[in-house]
Amino acid sequence: QVQLVESGGGLVQPGGSLRLSCAASGIAFSIYDMAWYRQAPGKQRELVAVVSTRGSTSYANSVKGRFTISRDNAKNTVYLQMNSLKPEDTAVYYCNARYTAIFDYWGQGTQVTVSS
Repeated sequence: QVQLVESGGGLVQPGGSLRLSCAASGIAFSIYDMAWYRQAPGKQRELVAVVSTRGSTSYANSVKGRFTISRDNAKNTVYLQMNSLKPEDTAVYYCNARYTAIFDYWGQGTQVTVSS
C-alpha cells in the first residue's frame, strides 16, 4: 500500500519559515520524481517544486529564491524548506510521487497559513 504522509504545516507570520516533510512508503522511492504542489481556496492546484531522481530541481517562478526542495533517499523523504513566506503562499500543500503516468501518487495535504 502506497502512502505519502506530509507534515510540518501550520500558521506562520509573513517573513517566517516552515519546513514541510513527506514520508513515503510502499514505493521504490529512489526511482520516483518527487514534487510539491499547492492549492489555494478557489484556485487550481499548481506545481511548486520538483526534484528528480538524479537530484535536479525546478521551481515555480513565484517561489524561486525562497523555497528549496530536497530529498533523502535513505529516509524515503522529500522536504520543502520555505523561507520569506508571504500571505499568498497560503494553501494546502500536497506531496506527489511520480514514475510514469501510471505510477502517480498523492499525499493527503498539509495546510500552510501565512498571516499576521
